[in-house]
Amino acid sequence: MKFVTDSSTTEIVLRPATPDDAAGVTECVRAAYVKWVPRLSRKPWPMLQDYSAVIATEIVFVAGSGDQVVGVLVLSNTDDGFLIENVAVLPAVAGRGIGKLLLVHAEREAKARGFDSIYLYTNEKMTENLVLYAGEKL
Repeated sequence: MKFVTDSSTTEIVLRPATPDDAAGVTECVRAAYVKWVPRLSRKPWPMLQDYSAVIATEIVFVAGSGDQVVGVLVLSNTDDGFLIENVAVLPAVAGRGIGKLLLVHAEREAKARGFDSIYLYTNEKMTENLVLYAGEKL
């Protein structure tokens, strides 16, 4: 995937996260969720995670631009099915299709692992997310 920023074209590479990505994943998630702290009066759950541990135990993909993590997707097999635990995109590149790329990849992963559906949670106070995910058909 390529997208244009100012006068340059940047390629986005989607790949499995490695332990070396933990700091970049942490920063991407922090930047993506910090806007919700005032509305929730606390840090959202994704901001509290140890991403070294998450990368070691969950299914994690990063969208990278050069050596920078610009998007994160965390997936999990649960007793209830295939869960999108987290989708985060750096605010500086939001609105350029990276989130959609991550969601489409989540659907592909679910199908590849034998699931015919996927689910996610979002805080009801994150109304912008509710609108984004409502009726989303990938």
